[in-house]
Amino acid sequence: MPSDQDPAKALILAFDTSAAHCAAALLRGDEILAQRQEEMARGQAERLMPLLEEVLAAGDATWADLDAVAVGIGPGNFTGIRISVSAARGLALGLDKPAIGISSLEALACGAEGPVVTSLDARREMLYVQINDQPPCLTTLESLPPLPDAPLCLGHAAAGIAARCKGTVAAARYPMAEAIARVAATRLGQPDLPPPAPLYLREADAAPSREQPPALLDD
Repeated sequence: MPSDQDPAKALILAFDTSAAHCAAALLRGDEILAQRQEEMARGQAERLMPLLEEVLAAGDATWADLDAVAVGIGPGNFTGIRISVSAARGLALGLDKPAIGISSLEALACGAEGPVVTSLDARREMLYVQINDQPPCLTTLESLPPLPDAPLCLGHAAAGIAARCKGTVAAARYPMAEAIARVAATRLGQPDLPPPAPLYLREADAAPSREQPPALLDD
């Protein structure tokens, strides 16, 4: 039976460049057919599409076989998020398939049960934190929002958060791209899915100059 007639067999290509990596995974139903993650601080824009081609080939699939693409929308590196979100929207348009955006914090919690607190490094002693299904926030370890009792704590500041709420430190159950694919699979078929959009919780470190550019003179 074709996968588009059986949601349990849907083929989803997921990818993420919101951190210092380029990651992709190919999921059919509950089975990961192929996945790769390459650590890199730069070069994701050049590496992403070849990596996706390699993952498709490793999973014995083509672009035409896909039922959806899924993408990590952050929070994280501004440039990296823009690279992957733009790619996902372009692929969705070209393939006429849905694109599903999944936050990195939600992906971290994939497969966890009970109260969960996930965290990512936001640099400058700041954290991106999500508590259960609440909206994510930018905070510090000293100014965390109210925490649940004895949650499962995952991510960058798991130990520090767990110490404040009698939590349990745990590792993410799945690699990032695989987690994005698995969360996206639960949303496939939902009506009116919005197109992926970057999840920015802080302003960019660098912004365009507000000064007027110099006037151009005629020759």
